[in-house]
Order: sequence, then structure tokens, then C-alpha cells
Amino acid sequence: MKNMNEIVLTGDRPTGRLHLGHFVGSIQNRIKLQNESSKSFYMVADIQGLTDNANNPQKVRDNVIEVALDNLACGVDPKKTIMFIQSEVPEIAELTVIFLNLVTLARLKRNPTVKNEIKQKGFNEDVPAGFLCYPISQAADILFCKSSLIPVGEDQLPVIEQVNEIVDTFNRYYGKVFNKVKHLVGDTPRLIGIDGNSKMGKSLNNGIYLSDSLKEITQKVMSMYTDPKHIHVEDPGNVEGNVVFSYLDIFDSNKKEIAELKEKYKKGGLGDVVIKKRLINVLEEIISPIRTKRLELEKNPELVMKILEDGTKKARIVAKETMAEVRKAIRINYF
Repeated sequence: MKNMNEIVLTGDRPTGRLHLGHFVGSIQNRIKLQNESSKSFYMVADIQGLTDNANNPQKVRDNVIEVALDNLACGVDPKKTIMFIQSEVPEIAELTVIFLNLVTLARLKRNPTVKNEIKQKGFNEDVPAGFLCYPISQAADILFCKSSLIPVGEDQLPVIEQVNEIVDTFNRYYGKVFNKVKHLVGDTPRLIGIDGNSKMGKSLNNGIYLSDSLKEITQKVMSMYTDPKHIHVEDPGNVEGNVVFSYLDIFDSNKKEIAELKEKYKKGGLGDVVIKKRLINVLEEIISPIRTKRLELEKNPELVMKILEDGTKKARIVAKETMAEVRKAIRINYF
């Protein structure tokens, strides 16, 4: 396997249940890579979740198990992937503090991912320092275990770029300790929201969740943006910017039939309800087995937390080894 020498790390902020954007952007690659890499880590990024939820820690705590359930239900295997909680590995925080000295404030403000999210959340100049600095925290997340391959969504590529800048600066100052990391973007770099927004997001409330019922999927698909000028069945319709066709392109495996439906829609004679019902069936086929497994796992939350506890113990062993190396490199290994 071409990835057998790679150490893979990925994670989710526990700020809500995961949606189809997470599934196509990262989770599918997590599952694939856990069978191909030398070691695989999955992190519940609760400290990062607090960067914009500091006044609501219960929200973050409650969702730790939710994102773990979503990943386990999708097929992340704790026998192949070390699943851990970020805050329970204090070495990551220690490494973050060290990395803070290697990045300027101006550089952080230029990070397009951070800029977009600051704008999206309406922070402006009142952005919490922890939120502004989260790419540095992510660098510590990635490098504490010497990971080399990161499955990410397209929007996170600037963060990976900044990680590699930190690697270069650290190695230049203190001698080589870290290697640069590579990214792996899913087949769908970015999934648009059901409202036509450029990105599906938990905070935007425009997603279809991996735990959604058939009723919820139906309601969301039926509300999807299509073509506002396509009022009657016989009216010619536009498939560009049509969210339903965008989703069918991604999730429907019968590409030939989708191409035929597009042509019929453009000429007129195909109603929105027909294509929406097709999408409902396609999505239900994908989500139903995930939902079923998740409901089964929900019956035993203690087992899920035990998986995270056991994984965290393993992650700490790796983290301590890395920090011993880092402390030696920067001459703070006194005792």
C-alpha cells in the first residue's frame, strides 16, 4: 500500500453532530487510511471547540460523545485508529505554547481560513485570541505524534501550509525534529449547504446530518434550492447552481441517468419534486446504515467513552516521547 509508511491524524471539533460535508471531506478518507497507514489517530478537538464556545463549555462536553459516535458509526475502527480527547493530552497544549513563539500576529491574520471564519462568526477585531491562534494549536495537534498525512477539507489547506511553516522555523532554530506534512483532500473538496451557501457548516445550520432520520432528510431535501425560474414542470431549468443536482453529482452512482435527467431538466419536462425524491432515496441509502449503527452504539455510551479513554492513554505515551525530544532541542530539559 502506498500509504503504509504514513502516520495519519484527523479530528473534529465537538460542537455538534457531523454532517455529509464531514463525511465526503474527511471521514471517508479516515476509514480508507486506517487500513493503509502505519498508524492512525483521531482526535476529538474539545480545546479547539472552546475557542469560540468559551461561554458554553457544556455544549462542547456534550458533543464529545456525539462526534465519536458519528465516526464509529461510519466505520472508524478503534482497533486500527487511536481515538483520543485533545484536552486529555496536555503535551499538545505545551507544544502549542512553544509554537506560539514561531508565528507572528500578522501571519495569523493573513491566514485565509481564519479570516473567513472570523468574518462568518462576526468577530471582527473582537476575535478571541484562542480562535485567532487555532492554526498554531492545530500544528501542535498534528505534530505531537509526528503525523505525516492529514485528510482535510479544501478550506483547511491554508492551515496545513502554516503547519509546514512552523516545521521549517522550528527545525531552523533548534535542529531537525519534525518533518513536513502532506494533505489529502477528499473526492469532494467542499460540499455546499442545502441553502446554496458555499459551505455546509454546523454553525450555519444548513447541513444534512449523518444521524438524520428519513423524515429529516426528506424535509431538508424538499427545501433545497433549485432554480427559482423553474416554476412549472414544462419550464426549462438551470442545473448550474442547482443544489439538488450538485448533490446528485456527488452521491448518485448512476452518472449516466443523472446526465440524462440534467438534459431533460434543461429542456423542460422534469419537475423539482422528481429529482428531490431521487436524492432523498440516494441519501437515505447512504445514511441509513450509519444511523442504524449509531443508534446501537448510543445504547452503550460507557463503551464509547472507554474507547476514548484507552486511546487517550496511547496518545499520551506518544506525546510524552515527542515532548522529551522537543524539550531537548530547545534546551529546556533541566531535570
